[in-house]
Amino acid sequence: MNQISTHDAKEASIDDLLKSLSSSETGLSVAEAEHRLREVGPNEIVEKKANPIVKFLLYFWGPIPWMIEAAAVISIIIHHISDFFIISALLLMNAVVGFWQEHKADNAIELLKKRLAPTARVLRDGSWKEVPARDLVPGDIVRVRLGDIVPADLKLIEGDYLQIDESALTGESLPVEKHVPDVAYSGSVIHQGEMNALVATTGMNTYFGKTASLVEEARTESHFQKAIVKIGDYLIALAVALVVLIFMVAMYRHESMVETLQFALVLTVAAIPAALPAVLSVTMAIGATALAKKEAIVSKLVSIEEMAGMDILCSDKTGTITKNQLTVGEVDLFGKFKDTELLLYGALASREEDKDPIDLAIIKKTKTMKEVAEELPGCKVLNFKPFDPVSKRTEATVVDKNGNQFKISKGAPQVILDLVENKDDMKGELEDDVDSFATRGYRALGVARTDAKDTWHYVGLISLYDPPREDSAETIQTAQSMGAEVKMVTGDHVAIAKEIAGQVNLGTNIVEASSFLDKPDSEAQEIVEKADGFAQVFPEHKFRIVGLLQARGHIVGMTGDGVNDAPALKKADAGVAVAGATDAAKSAADIVLTSPGLSVIIDSIKESRKIFQRMTNYAIYRMAETIRVLLFITASIVVFKFYPVTALMIVLLALLNDFPIMTIAYDNVRYSTTPERWNMRTILGIATFLGIIGVFSSFGIFYLGYVTLHLSREILQSFIYLKLSVAGHLTVFVARTKGPFWSVKPALPLLGAVLITQLIATLIVVYGFLLPAMGWNLALLVWGYALALFVITDFMKVRLYKLLDHTGIIFKR
Repeated sequence: MNQISTHDAKEASIDDLLKSLSSSETGLSVAEAEHRLREVGPNEIVEKKANPIVKFLLYFWGPIPWMIEAAAVISIIIHHISDFFIISALLLMNAVVGFWQEHKADNAIELLKKRLAPTARVLRDGSWKEVPARDLVPGDIVRVRLGDIVPADLKLIEGDYLQIDESALTGESLPVEKHVPDVAYSGSVIHQGEMNALVATTGMNTYFGKTASLVEEARTESHFQKAIVKIGDYLIALAVALVVLIFMVAMYRHESMVETLQFALVLTVAAIPAALPAVLSVTMAIGATALAKKEAIVSKLVSIEEMAGMDILCSDKTGTITKNQLTVGEVDLFGKFKDTELLLYGALASREEDKDPIDLAIIKKTKTMKEVAEELPGCKVLNFKPFDPVSKRTEATVVDKNGNQFKISKGAPQVILDLVENKDDMKGELEDDVDSFATRGYRALGVARTDAKDTWHYVGLISLYDPPREDSAETIQTAQSMGAEVKMVTGDHVAIAKEIAGQVNLGTNIVEASSFLDKPDSEAQEIVEKADGFAQVFPEHKFRIVGLLQARGHIVGMTGDGVNDAPALKKADAGVAVAGATDAAKSAADIVLTSPGLSVIIDSIKESRKIFQRMTNYAIYRMAETIRVLLFITASIVVFKFYPVTALMIVLLALLNDFPIMTIAYDNVRYSTTPERWNMRTILGIATFLGIIGVFSSFGIFYLGYVTLHLSREILQSFIYLKLSVAGHLTVFVARTKGPFWSVKPALPLLGAVLITQLIATLIVVYGFLLPAMGWNLALLVWGYALALFVITDFMKVRLYKLLDHTGIIFKR
């Protein structure tokens, strides 16, 4: 193939480029096209981002803070000026902390997006290089091939054809065939073919105004997040019901409606999980960063929940279970051909710059064979048709050193057999040879060439071996111990699949795709569910496999790397693009692996389950706290005609206790040995149990201060406030484990946040900074009482979990 320098291409193609861009297809005039060519600079992926000032103001005037603001305004009306300034300062602190935490989460997501940015093969300084697509400039020569996402608007200048899927851009479902000098548009997907092209426009200057975006918006709402929001709605509804009760009692007792309104507003604030958005954002972002460190980049954050619940993983054999380091083994010759000729033809039907593993293995082998290495430079490839999933072969038109022109094809043995005239005579022998290779774990590759009369002749078979990865057997065993069944998926022969499955301790019930394709759904579902793996699978079969397993109630993960894998990756609950996947596969996947092997996926499952548990722990804590505070305060007002805390105290509780809980995103947790499921009954049961215990313990401190110690009203309120504050954060350590609180050591950020905030709360009531001072003796009494009740509550929690486990009400965590 003639090499074209970047400079020459720019000079030679500029007129054609302007004409193509000004064609009726694009609707641009020549002047407009010239302007676009001259004005556009390096490609920049431009994304809409919220203005930082707007985001800060949303934290200050969002749906949660406005109630606190209303309480501050009412403080002025009732002449509680000090309360107004204190509440306003706390509200400002709320905005600053929330904005900063979400800003950090945004930064983490942006780093992940950069790692997922598409790349392009570009001709620079006489050699092909892979660079980020954003670095392309008009005039660059690029090569696009099967599975690529077109990185810019391209003028096609060399090659046979491209089949391009422009459905994401035009809505047209059928692929469009393009030739020299057509334009390929940024964001479309190459389905077949390979061509060189000239970069016309990039970034936001492309015809469709965008490059492929591989990462969804960071805050796409998952089922788990929706459940958390439902919990928030439940807590708000509970608060509203209790506030209405308090108003009715206040009216009956002829109390001040303005003061009651102020108290009701801040009581509602206490019920709202104010840190919920920040906790979700920070936890997901930190979790995604942790996954990236394990070579798994989350392209859709909502997939973390699906990975945590995944119970079946359909894994590709090549490159995931095996090393994807193909080596040439034995060869099998037909007719009078020699082994050197077989490997020479195989090398000529390969192209090193495409980085195809099969091509690289054959080329590497020929370099070790002196006769073949000397023969190769004398042959010239006039035309090359790359491999595609439809034809399942490559084809090259070659002229040898004697001037003889002929064609060579390599590909699947049966496909190559269809080219030759005596295929019926050869069929039995060929199948025996392929089966013989397969029983030893070898994959067969057929090679054929034409003679002077353009008649195809089968040259022979090249065997290729891809050994299992050293860690595959152990990793599969780990996955099985975690309740995740691994099913192998391969396009290879059944015998090869069984041989590899036996080596990695998978079951050997390997079925061909044909065994379930034409079956009724119920029968096909049973076949697929019982199978240990699938052989002779085409990419379109993966879609069917995923659907059948999902119909059985499974959460399914599917790996893939090619453009035809994209539908299955999208349909799967957790689509995983393996290392080296095409841009099309990456864009469809939920998680993109940057390192080969099954262990990366298992690490992703473990990390996802940890993230899921942190969110569950937060849900239990938040619900238990709300039930405790709301029921205690309402009961005190209704039954004892006593406001146990002031409006300012509730604001302090809501802000000092809630926002430090964001450090739960860093907490230590043990990943579950079974797939995670959202079990609302368990969460509601545990949270209600802890909340009711908290109500009784709060009345205990009330009794101690009012009856035993005879504290004044103001001191008693400080006494109760400190208990609510300390016991509230101790509830975190009860909620975060199923076993005793010491069974999993808390992370230092969480422990530090709790100690610091409770030290601040203690100093406030000891020295009377914002609230009436009560001294160290009473403060230490509260701490001792709260710690004693904490130990008792934790013991009762462990007993409750055992009871629920015994009755089968909960899923194990």
